[in-house]
Amino acid sequence: MKILRNHISAKIVSFAFLLTLCLASCTKEYQDPSRAKTDVALGSQQGLTAVAIGLQRVYSLSRTGVMFTSIAANGFVTNEFRLLNSGNIPELQLSTGGSAVDGTNTILFNLWASANKIVYDADLVISNANNLGDKGYAAGLIAYSSIFKALAIGNMAQYWEKIPDGTGKNVAYITRAAGFAKAIAVLDNALTVIAANPISASFLSNVPADVSIVNTIHALKARYALFSGNYTLALTEANAVDLTKASFFKFDTTSPNILFSIISSNNVFQPVNANLGLTGANVPDAADKRIPFYTLMAGNPATLRMNGFAAATASPFPIYLPGEIILIKAEVLARQPDLTNSLIELNKVVTKTSDLFGVAAALPPLVGPYTQQQLLDLIYKHRSIELYASGLKIEDMRRFNQPITDRKRNFFPYPFQERDNNTNTPADPTF
Repeated sequence: MKILRNHISAKIVSFAFLLTLCLASCTKEYQDPSRAKTDVALGSQQGLTAVAIGLQRVYSLSRTGVMFTSIAANGFVTNEFRLLNSGNIPELQLSTGGSAVDGTNTILFNLWASANKIVYDADLVISNANNLGDKGYAAGLIAYSSIFKALAIGNMAQYWEKIPDGTGKNVAYITRAAGFAKAIAVLDNALTVIAANPISASFLSNVPADVSIVNTIHALKARYALFSGNYTLALTEANAVDLTKASFFKFDTTSPNILFSIISSNNVFQPVNANLGLTGANVPDAADKRIPFYTLMAGNPATLRMNGFAAATASPFPIYLPGEIILIKAEVLARQPDLTNSLIELNKVVTKTSDLFGVAAALPPLVGPYTQQQLLDLIYKHRSIELYASGLKIEDMRRFNQPITDRKRNFFPYPFQERDNNTNTPADPTF
């Protein structure tokens, strides 16, 4: 991924490398053992930019990052993926589900640790950016870092019943509902900051251009407001997203797409089947063009493999899809209930023949009338297809009251490393 763009100065690259070494060697409290050196770096635009860029690297570039671990954990327990090699013990635990998933699972630990590291480092950027003289540059740093802080908090709140309220020693826990509210508050603060001081062109020239900052903030607010049941806010924020603008993580041969790296080995997981693991009324229509987008037959002998955002080294990965934003509108309207306008929004996804990322069902429009429950069932079906392997399905299954027998876990146990170092760690869920 071209996270460090070609025109970023060598000094910023150097800062990024040095700070990665310092901050990656943190303790449970995510503190730098060379505090004085780090404090000097965090007092400059270059140092803060390096840390901000590092957030995206921690989130999306490695097998231990939030992007991959959330997709893997979610995919196994919601029956999106099938395990290819039972020797992969963490994946085997998640594929088996139930009590087989415990605090030793390294996929869950990596998700937990990477998310908390992002929160810690984002807080460093946000607090220190306020001290900069260039308020437009500071606004960019705060907004950009807030995106990753919100994503980290939101991901934890999707998978655990309670999450830590910060990153200090023996930090207290808050409910997942409070976690979503906290993520929204982080994004609200970013919008307030950039309303007062628009993001400077100099900041935008030093960070990846592929993240549409303002649109991403609104999209994430819509997502987490929906998860919180705040439908009025979810609709307002979804309407604020410009669906003609893409926002994604960009990869290349130097920094390859981690999903492709894993999938191409054909040794970890692949789609359960051509129906994306969906059954009954949720099985995709035979003509649904999203199936050949997300899956393909490959190899000798040919087997079903992931396509889409895991298709190649340089395949981009969207932070949000246009279809997600439209389906948020459809769901909110259905729950009001405004069934007429909900169906109009749903049909925008059903009949879509193209979008910024090539995700398009290209089906005939659905024709009602539908009851509220029938419409919600259709929205769930199309979210499951449109947002395949996005890491969002387990949250959808709970919100749409899908049978608990259709998933292998409802919430995850806390990593043993957390329990060993934080006396406030809650009891594990039974399932």
